[in-house]
Amino acid sequence: MGCCCTKHQFHHEDPSTLASQTYFTISDIEALYDLFKKLSSSIVDDGLISKEEFQLGLFGNTEKQSLFTNRLFDLFDSKNNGVIEFGEFVRALSVFHPAATQAQKADFAFRLYDICQRGFIERGQVREMILALLSESDLVLSQDIIEVIIDKTFEEADLKGDGRIDPEEWQEFVARNPSILRNMTIPYLKDLNREFPSFKVTPGIED
Repeated sequence: MGCCCTKHQFHHEDPSTLASQTYFTISDIEALYDLFKKLSSSIVDDGLISKEEFQLGLFGNTEKQSLFTNRLFDLFDSKNNGVIEFGEFVRALSVFHPAATQAQKADFAFRLYDICQRGFIERGQVREMILALLSESDLVLSQDIIEVIIDKTFEEADLKGDGRIDPEEWQEFVARNPSILRNMTIPYLKDLNREFPSFKVTPGIED
């Protein structure tokens, strides 16, 4: 690949800038661009990933709507303009890199659960997200077990006892329970010189 071609491919974002802002090398970013092109052209070839294309990449169809997918898309779409540009794609995926810090992964997970985007997590939001994650998996839990999970979470995380979890409480909770973030790491991102298998962020339930 010549440098002229590379410049054309990355006309929106300089790969060296993206490399300096993420855990990816320039060659990693070139590999990610191939994946981005595949996703962004799966429905409409416009160089942008729509919510439908994002969902198609995650689940293989555009019919299945879920809170999990919507929240994940919103976090990738940092400009909040309804599409994911290449720079947004790279920066969001960098959080899932094995080298990303626990604090970075915890912050992303917090924003995923903060459905109302008010800067804290309430019981209802945790319940909604658990139900959304269950709908994406084969795991079946009764309402009683779901409430036990929520009770246990707030008992351990809500240190101020005000019925909600703020970012500081969440970081402390995650530090004590790092397995909560086990699905926040995609091992393949560490070596993109090999063929990237697919784009899939697997939802999971911490029990």
